[in-house]
Amino acid sequence: MVKRLIGCVREFKTPTILTLIFIVCEVIIETFIPFITANLVNQIKAGVALSQLLKVGILIVGLACLSLCCGGIAGFTCAKASAGFARNVRHDVFHKVQSYSFENIDKFSSSSLVTRMTTDVGNVQMAFMMLIRIAVRSPLMLIFSVIMAFRMGGMMAMSFVVIVPVLTLGLFMISRKAMPAFRNVFRKYDRLNETIEENIRGMRVVKGFSREEHEKAKFGTAAEDICADFTHAERIVALNSPLMQLCLYGNMVFVLLMGSRLIITGQAGIDVGQLSAMLTYGMQILMSLMSLSMIYVMLTISSESIKRVSEVLEETPALTSPEDAITEVKDGSIRFTDVNFKYSAKAKKYALWDIDLFIPSGATVGIIGGTGSSKSTLVQLIPRLYDVTEGSVEVGGEDVRRYDLNALRGAVAMVLQKNQLFSGTIKENLRWGNPEATDEELVEACKLAQADEFISTFPDGYDTMIEQGGTNVSGGQKQRLCIARALVKKPKILILDDSTSAVDTRTDALIRAGFKDYIPETTKIIIAQRIASVMDADMILVMENGRIAQIGSHEELLKTSQIYREVYEQQTKGGEEDE
Repeated sequence: MVKRLIGCVREFKTPTILTLIFIVCEVIIETFIPFITANLVNQIKAGVALSQLLKVGILIVGLACLSLCCGGIAGFTCAKASAGFARNVRHDVFHKVQSYSFENIDKFSSSSLVTRMTTDVGNVQMAFMMLIRIAVRSPLMLIFSVIMAFRMGGMMAMSFVVIVPVLTLGLFMISRKAMPAFRNVFRKYDRLNETIEENIRGMRVVKGFSREEHEKAKFGTAAEDICADFTHAERIVALNSPLMQLCLYGNMVFVLLMGSRLIITGQAGIDVGQLSAMLTYGMQILMSLMSLSMIYVMLTISSESIKRVSEVLEETPALTSPEDAITEVKDGSIRFTDVNFKYSAKAKKYALWDIDLFIPSGATVGIIGGTGSSKSTLVQLIPRLYDVTEGSVEVGGEDVRRYDLNALRGAVAMVLQKNQLFSGTIKENLRWGNPEATDEELVEACKLAQADEFISTFPDGYDTMIEQGGTNVSGGQKQRLCIARALVKKPKILILDDSTSAVDTRTDALIRAGFKDYIPETTKIIIAQRIASVMDADMILVMENGRIAQIGSHEELLKTSQIYREVYEQQTKGGEEDE
């Protein structure tokens, strides 16, 4: 886990190493200064000449300035290293997520992935910064100060032998109590982000049903829950400060009492200089311990974040390209052979079962069925968004598992009912289908998708900016833009998953008519609720309970399929009544 994160340092190894070097230099100088100061105090007591005092004074000032420079440079290199490290972690996490299949994303949830790439990466960055600076400085300062304390104070330094174990035990008990609370906080952060994401995505629904107060209350409950857990954890961690103060001032009182007594009685060769040095080293030792306790607390908080980020980086994508992958799809023919599928190995029920189907290249296929009949699940197996549980799916005469994923998905274009447009111009959104497409090709695709007419009414035309999520265009306009984006791709297989539900029947018919002339060799699969959208298809599949109930043309299904006939009669009767 830690090894995987250390690999994210990469090109920032140099500033990381420089930070360690300058920290070591700073610590050595800082622990050497009290030693010189102690000798200076003793020389002043002995009546040394002023010229000698000036030399020693200049040396102390010079060492202090050098220590300051080392600390400043270490701070600069540490900031560069930690910021670069965090950038690489975000880069690796984001790129890893891009390689995930839907199965992997379902495992984490989108809100959890957002939290891991923001809050958790921030905590990991803070932990890294403390590790390469404070976590190096404090132990070195502690070791060097203890050595110098025994050299200067002799047996008085034995007080640290008592204080350090007491402090260590106290910190261990504090972290043991605080860790579960921090772990709960990060889980609740996921739920809070999920609430925010859900609210923003469904803002129109929230306002349409006047549920703002309900959403505020739901968010407030989640926020209060996090606040309560954080408060509980921070109260435990806050015990660290009084424990440190008790040890710090207890040691100071002990050194002053024992040191003063030894100086007055003239025992153990202790003088004023050694006493002042002992106080300084005692302060350094306990400040180092305080810093170590801060690091320990921070690592306690960050350990859960480190674990969560590592989970994303170490997750194995459920779908990968084979080593000898096929990089070209011959045609748009599709064959399902003995296909059974379920979304999870733990699931008791198959989402699809007993699927045997052949679709010749260039054919137009309609799919109808009730809600939950697994229409969308069926077509998602074609571009290998999921792998079959049993059986096989072939495209162009080859099992989809033998293709390079990019090559397979590059040959398949899917237009979903819930379409997604991205921030940018209309042209930029259309070129998702083909980055090299010319302006003429974009216009032609939009004309076929019946989108050119409304685009021309915009003041900026094809350079009109689309807001995040396409909120500045209607549902029907969004669907037509997404259809045009798929047409620009000129795929071997085009899948329309109820993607004309927001357009009128006339526009729907014009779009389908355009397919015949523009992409005659492309296999077209149309999932629809309206019989009118599929009645001209070469074959129509009627889905029921995860299986294909009937296959045939419009005329054949009217005779053989009760489900199809009932839907047709209801829709036809509804249309007649409207007239």
